[in-house]
Amino acid sequence: MAVPVEHAPAVARARDAAARESWAEAYALLAEADRHPSDALGPGDLDLLADAAWWTGHVDESVAARLRAHAAYVAAGDHRGAGYVAWWLAFEYRCLGRPAAAAGWLHRSRHHLEGEPDCPEQCFLAWTDAEEAQAHHDPGAALAAAQRMERIAHDSGNPDLIALSRQVHAAVLLADGRRAEGLALLDDAMCAVVAGELSGMFTGWLFCLALSQCMEAADFGRAVEWTDAAMSWCEAPWPAATSAPRGTDRPGAPVPLTDNPFRGLCRIHHVEVLDLLGSWALAEAEAGRVCEEVLVDSLDVAAEAQYAAGEIRRRQGRLDAAAVSYAHAHELGRVPQPGLALLRLAQGKADAAVTGLKLALACRSDPDHDLLGRARLLAAQTEVALAVGDLDGAAEAVAELEALADDTAFLRAMADTARGALALARHEPAAPRPLRRALAGWLALRIPYEAAQVRVLLAAADRAAGDEEAARLELAAARATFERLGAVPDARRAAALLAGRHRALPGGLTGREAEVLRLVAEGGTNRDIAQALVISEHTVARHLNNIFAKLDVTSRTAATAYAYAHGLARPAPTARA
Repeated sequence: MAVPVEHAPAVARARDAAARESWAEAYALLAEADRHPSDALGPGDLDLLADAAWWTGHVDESVAARLRAHAAYVAAGDHRGAGYVAWWLAFEYRCLGRPAAAAGWLHRSRHHLEGEPDCPEQCFLAWTDAEEAQAHHDPGAALAAAQRMERIAHDSGNPDLIALSRQVHAAVLLADGRRAEGLALLDDAMCAVVAGELSGMFTGWLFCLALSQCMEAADFGRAVEWTDAAMSWCEAPWPAATSAPRGTDRPGAPVPLTDNPFRGLCRIHHVEVLDLLGSWALAEAEAGRVCEEVLVDSLDVAAEAQYAAGEIRRRQGRLDAAAVSYAHAHELGRVPQPGLALLRLAQGKADAAVTGLKLALACRSDPDHDLLGRARLLAAQTEVALAVGDLDGAAEAVAELEALADDTAFLRAMADTARGALALARHEPAAPRPLRRALAGWLALRIPYEAAQVRVLLAAADRAAGDEEAARLELAAARATFERLGAVPDARRAAALLAGRHRALPGGLTGREAEVLRLVAEGGTNRDIAQALVISEHTVARHLNNIFAKLDVTSRTAATAYAYAHGLARPAPTARA
């Protein structure tokens, strides 16, 4: 349908603005032109209005305009246009949490395009086929769909579709365990992204997809590199080459991109990277910005931001604030594990920690979907199992974690940390070996908190081997890192352990047993001690049994008297007359 003469200048300006990816301008112009129902926009301009509405945050208007565009394409007998718009409707409805509507529009898209020869629009159906095959654990079908998508994309000559098809192919290979091949294809696709060769939509898609894959595959190096690039792009303006989503020729010169709803989507990965690098204050602030920026169809990203904030607050010792963040994440649909389990452990609720992790591991049983997610659950399970004295349970978790690690540096460091902690609990002489590998791994990755935690374990191993000087050095380094990060409970623990290294402890007590005895002497209950030392009440009771046996006492009163007599506790100040 031709655009009426009186509106032609506005629509022409809107098309030009869209070609320049100035979406706010395009939206304003098209929305104004669309206010004349007797002079309706044609299907292509309705499709453009839907794009402009999405980019400017009007998600409901985007869907409404695309529904009208589909009807207009059908009326015009344009099966390719109708099929493309139907696929977009399926995509948008899925993001909005309406799976039935999404399934219906996907079926319509297939119906419109099934009789057409291979065309650019069918790339999107091939992408969907690949994702569905992966969801059904059919790597052969997934690979066939990805290869078909890549073939159609190359035939179209469209840079957007070519880059996206390589990314989809990479995802299939990575899920099938073909890591080297998958990463090579992913690197190739991201070259086009970082070089600014793609349109805004495809740039945002590829950044989001690649960053998610890097984090899920625990490829921290690529995650850091591409997160920095993504945030530079999101903070616009930056020169972006334009190309048509459907492979049609909409030429346009490089122009500033200023309207960017991908900012919140990319920022969540920035939060994850900042968290790992130890920039906790900035990461927490960025998590707050994510919740402000994401659109209504991306609430899962807001859930991730709430969870990330909870993780930071938990490690800082802000346990109540962490609980609130985890609750918000849960409300938005994110299972807040393993963070919630570690919070419960810090609160002395070991049973809740064990149960929470057991359920989370049962629900997330497929490491191909999220390798890092399962690895983190297993690492937490190891920590909790050791805290409650379940060495067999810890050993099972460590074995699975080591099987997942392969040659991935991040996962290898996690596995070595868990193996070293288990060996230390078993009093194995070789415990320092995996711990030193873990420390080297975390330092190479520039991840300070985990490195400091390993140093504390190494100090215990060094002391068990009789090397007090090495233990002191490790604890001093750990304390300095914890204090810089703001990890208050860990810093206090390292300081207390360091103070106990300056002299031999009486009665054959270990450093941790001396800490427990000091708190007993100060009147602390088992719950108080568990919260102060971030261990379970079960572990406190086990330490008390060991203390009573070593000191040959049978009560807390007698143990307190021993602590005062041997300088392990400061006498309470006497009242002045």
